[in-house]
Amino acid sequence: MDRFIIQGGVPLNGTITASGNKNAALKLLPACLLTDEPVTLHNVPDIADVRTMIRLVQSLGAEVVNEGGGTLRVHAKNIDSSIIDRELATQIRASIVLAGPLLARVGYLELPPPGGDVIGRRRVDTHVLAMKQLGASCEFNSHFIFKTDGLRGTDILLDEASVTATENTIMAAVLAKGTTIIRNAACEPHVQDLCHFLNTLGAQIEGIGSNVLTIHGVDRLHGGEFRIGADYIEVGSFIGAAAVTRGRVRIQNADPHHLHMIHMVFNRLGVHWETDGNDVIVPEYQPLKIVPDIGDQIPEIKAQPWPAFPSDLLSIALVVANTGRGHGAVPRVDVREPLLLRGQADLHGCARGAVRPAPLHHPGTEPAPRREGPYHQPGHPRGHVAAARGTVRGGHDHHPQRGADRPRLRERRGQAARAGRQDRAQL
Repeated sequence: MDRFIIQGGVPLNGTITASGNKNAALKLLPACLLTDEPVTLHNVPDIADVRTMIRLVQSLGAEVVNEGGGTLRVHAKNIDSSIIDRELATQIRASIVLAGPLLARVGYLELPPPGGDVIGRRRVDTHVLAMKQLGASCEFNSHFIFKTDGLRGTDILLDEASVTATENTIMAAVLAKGTTIIRNAACEPHVQDLCHFLNTLGAQIEGIGSNVLTIHGVDRLHGGEFRIGADYIEVGSFIGAAAVTRGRVRIQNADPHHLHMIHMVFNRLGVHWETDGNDVIVPEYQPLKIVPDIGDQIPEIKAQPWPAFPSDLLSIALVVANTGRGHGAVPRVDVREPLLLRGQADLHGCARGAVRPAPLHHPGTEPAPRREGPYHQPGHPRGHVAAARGTVRGGHDHHPQRGADRPRLRERRGQAARAGRQDRAQL
């Protein structure tokens, strides 16, 4: 059985190169089906999902050659099939973005429901609605059947800022007749990569990086070459790891121009870094001092659509916040992410974690002081409960004197309930 053995308390030091953005690679490979000329992609991450997507585009007739060093050469001279392999399609969520390229190139496809991580219901309605507005029909039984006798540009308002639906619509629209406007478009770095890549092949996409894209359809795309940008989630993870271990790390090819909001949030947690060209340098001895909101209010980190803070970095923010210090500020952070909870009933909820930092012991520093209170005294029958609770709290503070604290607890529970109702109303 594989396992990780981690020896803690050692600062991370050195240089590492950021991997290519996985979500970009999973969309650029299907986008290669839009042209019958060769395309070369650089900085493609060698991971399982990408390998599955390679097999999918190969099954449709594309030739894919791995030239080494993260470089792939894709040539979809002919599309031999427009029936998506069910076994492969159900392995990854990104299989659904084959709809746009195949509708634009051959006007027909049969697509099984996409697979991927099970994190609640992941609707595909936005994709279908957008394809229909561009002039395609869609039937669904056990799988989707898309047909069109020619896609036509139109003005589309997406009912949600879905990343994959935006990408699917972009790929379908670049070869549609006329002009397409996509409103409420997602604008994550991988969406921007897709737009820049298609423009390299001869597409005409305007408004890249905004939530309104204007696409002037062209008759055909030609071949080209493109380098996939850095995975900003991986970059943020390296930054967090360097900060909490008090190490000095240089992250090469980190694309810092995509890290502005991440930088802003990490600054509030007392983490700072420098840029050197396209590299990010995280210096040692980070202050890790949490900056409160105005009036010494508890600062809040909330995941929202790009360009706001990405949800995939909330776990890193939690770890960083847990090692932070108050130094007179309110040493606590409210971390939120909307979640779709799965169960017997369809429930929309809000995950919240109030983090009260606990100083870690690093080599050459004084160990963290013991906690005080009746539950932390040697031999106390509930001492193991207090220890197991750790430092991440979901609604109220540790309360050894239950009777005296009941009014305060009732008020906090009421505040949490009101906040939950507000969050559900926003979902």
